[in-house]
Amino acid sequence: MKQTTLDLCQQLGVTLPTAEGADSLVARTPITGDTIAKLRCASMAAIENALTQSHDAFLAWRHVPAPARGELVRLFGEELRASKQALGQLVTIEAGKILQEGLGEVQEMIDICDFAVGLSRQLYGLTIASERPEHRMMETWHPLGPTLVISAFNFPVAVWAWNAALALVCGNSVIWKPSEKTPLTALATQAVFERAVKRYRDAGHTAPDGLSAVLLGRADVGATLVADSRVALVSATGSTRMGRAVGEACAKRFARSILELGGNNAAIIAPTATLEMVERAVTFAAVGTAGQRCTTLRRLLVHASVYDALVPRLQAIYGKLRIGTPLDEGTLVGPLIDAAAFNAMQSALADARAAGGHVTGGERVMQSLGADAYYVQPAIVEMPAQSDAMCRETFAPILYVVRYDGDVDQAIALNNAVSHGLSSCIFTNDLREMERFLSAAGSDCGIANVNIGTSGAEIGGAFGGEKETGGGRESGSDSWKAYMRRATNTINYGSKLPLAQGIRFDL
Repeated sequence: MKQTTLDLCQQLGVTLPTAEGADSLVARTPITGDTIAKLRCASMAAIENALTQSHDAFLAWRHVPAPARGELVRLFGEELRASKQALGQLVTIEAGKILQEGLGEVQEMIDICDFAVGLSRQLYGLTIASERPEHRMMETWHPLGPTLVISAFNFPVAVWAWNAALALVCGNSVIWKPSEKTPLTALATQAVFERAVKRYRDAGHTAPDGLSAVLLGRADVGATLVADSRVALVSATGSTRMGRAVGEACAKRFARSILELGGNNAAIIAPTATLEMVERAVTFAAVGTAGQRCTTLRRLLVHASVYDALVPRLQAIYGKLRIGTPLDEGTLVGPLIDAAAFNAMQSALADARAAGGHVTGGERVMQSLGADAYYVQPAIVEMPAQSDAMCRETFAPILYVVRYDGDVDQAIALNNAVSHGLSSCIFTNDLREMERFLSAAGSDCGIANVNIGTSGAEIGGAFGGEKETGGGRESGSDSWKAYMRRATNTINYGSKLPLAQGIRFDL
């Protein structure tokens, strides 16, 4: 596995900053638990140099017309297309998600590049009516400054691309602090981006040095970057615990932030739901990426009239899931990221049992693949009621199932009772239930879907942070505004100077 990884890195053009010693960053694969590289963490000098260079790059890049900035992102998309297979494999090796999901993540990167290129010609302002005669007022948008992206292990490269593509077309430079669990994919992505920069320059365009930088390290590196006044925008993806620390640090210096944090997401299965559709959607949402997505389905709220028909069918499907090496064709569930994730899952299941839950699955499997590789049988937990145990954030394939027997408002209340729900959905063929779920009195999550599960990764709409999942959108229709600063300008084209609100101030 180590040699395969090194071969992929070489193919992608990565020069690994290797290091030894206790302070080195260990890159490992959850497939076998083996160490595949030891890397040098960013020193304080390297952090300072990156911040200085990023700020200088921003000062130059903001002068480049937005469509010309979009051309760089277009070339980056082309380079990603050429590197899709290798980068997708590396994602699988380092994050443990199955190959189809690894390739899908790279495709997301390509899609956001296409999206951002279009936006580069649509950074519109407004003309605003003025109360003063012979005056015109307008809204303008300008590049904001260096953008810091903190990414999580479960989407090790797409999260950066969502932010970076938009930040770049908006005129910002980018600094990337990847998860300490997935450093290789970050270095590989940076190498792909640098090839795009070279092509951009070879075509006669000007791009400053330091437009994008990767800084490896642990939480202390991220904390240093977040606290620096030269960073204009912090976009962080990960757990709510991490996001709370980032948000508080940004608030101290009035910095802008986009937070897209872990979710405890729910699906409502109404009496009229098409169960065949439910089976497919629920299984993918609950066990894909071994239950470690921010949009993973964690709570299944099933109407009593269909409970006995649905739950045994899900248990039967779970019993047939192909668990194993994520590089193998046909595997549907790969490993948890590490031992800590496994222990957290077992602790959550113990709490569920203590609250009266009946657990099917959840045990460790495939131990022959490595003593430090943690594969688990996805768990279905039938709960007597929605308890504290199932309202906590856990990155693991645990699906809590709760019966409801009232109308859709009862199910909506259960959905909304969790403080950090990112995504939500309802399966129903009842128009009134659907519209109720989508209304102001319905789901309070940033994503509310009908008959498609808790997906959120649709370019143009992903992701929506509400409640403890943070706030802001990384690739929504007007998400570019988060990466720019707004100004209001008033122009007097007359020969007099009337005052607003009819104020008289005669000299």
